[in-house]
Amino acid sequence: MSSSQKIAIVTGAGTGIGRSTALALLREGYCVALAGRRGEMLQRVVKDAGQSGTEALAVPTDVSNPVEVRTLFAKTREIFGRLDLLFNNAGIFPPSVLLEDLAFEQWQAAVGVNLTGAFLCTQEAFKLMKSQNPRGGRIINNGSISAHSPRPNSAPYTSTKHAITGLTKATALDGRKYDIACSQIDIGNAGTEITTAMKKGILQANGTVDVEPIMDVEDVAKAVVYMAGLPLSTNVQFMTIMATKMPFIGRG
Repeated sequence: MSSSQKIAIVTGAGTGIGRSTALALLREGYCVALAGRRGEMLQRVVKDAGQSGTEALAVPTDVSNPVEVRTLFAKTREIFGRLDLLFNNAGIFPPSVLLEDLAFEQWQAAVGVNLTGAFLCTQEAFKLMKSQNPRGGRIINNGSISAHSPRPNSAPYTSTKHAITGLTKATALDGRKYDIACSQIDIGNAGTEITTAMKKGILQANGTVDVEPIMDVEDVAKAVVYMAGLPLSTNVQFMTIMATKMPFIGRG
């Protein structure tokens, strides 16, 4: 590891957007700690990257568990020495059911991973970033298009993603005095396992089931790498990246 290399943590790094972003950051020269619940998936990403433990570190982590989050950041500091970037990407999408039929456990699980997990990681990032030399770093939150507009039967996911916007703003404000920049990237219809159903048709606000356009997930990874590469004196506060023809503008 070079002394000039930047260090990143990517949560939800085993699949989808997290996987693509972790690989893109590694190609860009970052050292990356990959966090996710399934250790075997993280190890597969490390193998696919062709990286040794000196550049990529797999740390099985449930971001809703404060003990495991503290372990993630402690290992990152122990192996890499500092932290320049946190990508709060981990998230779950509960089953699409009527709001009144949603189980409390399903609501609680979404809040635990999507919101509490992002907060816990942000909290640990603050502790590390404000105490290191050089001081500061960048936090990027995965907000989703649902931070702006809901899909039918998506109360838990939509609520947590709206809350992420509040967390992003509060983090950006509270981070100023520590040279910590915080951004949010709102992603719509990236080609991952979660969006497979869109190729067959997905419920719309008017009750129809329509096929929706999907963009290459690599384009999302490129956007995160761009945001991460800016100097700390410059910040993309909010970015929306989406399949051009997806029904977001005018949704509903």
